[in-house]
Amino acid sequence: MADPSAFAVSPLAHLKEQMSAATVTGPRGVSLAELPFLAMVNVRVDPASEAAARIEKALGAVLPRECGQTSTAGAHTATWAGPDEWLVLSRGEPATLTGELKEALGADPGSVVDVSANRTTVQLSGPSARAVLEKGCPLDLHPRAFTPGRAVSTTVGPVPVVLWQVDDSPTYRLLPRASFADYLGRWLIDAMGEYRGPEVP
Repeated sequence: MADPSAFAVSPLAHLKEQMSAATVTGPRGVSLAELPFLAMVNVRVDPASEAAARIEKALGAVLPRECGQTSTAGAHTATWAGPDEWLVLSRGEPATLTGELKEALGADPGSVVDVSANRTTVQLSGPSARAVLEKGCPLDLHPRAFTPGRAVSTTVGPVPVVLWQVDDSPTYRLLPRASFADYLGRWLIDAMGEYRGPEVP
């Protein structure tokens, strides 16, 4: 029997060419791409519990204790989502990661849920990336206030996202729900318009 995942279509597959065409190089450059099918696992557990310690050991990373904090080890990044809740992002295989974290949780109170199909990941990068986001994000994204490793829930345009700054290029990863991905993708392409030359449709 064929693997159903082989036929999966990402939420922004239909905009791949438009996002590529919107990319601009140079000192005012900015690029846009979807990073599809990344593993995302929602974890809820008492941060002071032995189960949390086991989960941290399985991840190789601590569970952040403050809003906006992330913790990265290898392929895994844990982002703070609440006092006892985290969204774990990973380049690993979703089922494998979910299984390992469920095993670490054991029979203790809490939950580990694979939510990979709930969102997609959009990467915006380059010298003008912050200026593009500032057209529709209410956060203060200046480096004095928002730095690499920060991840928070916010809006870009009218779309709710998890916004994570990966590095100081700057590179941002935006995690919209799959149903809002098309709107966000088109909003970002439009917001990048002033940096494109007339040769790009």
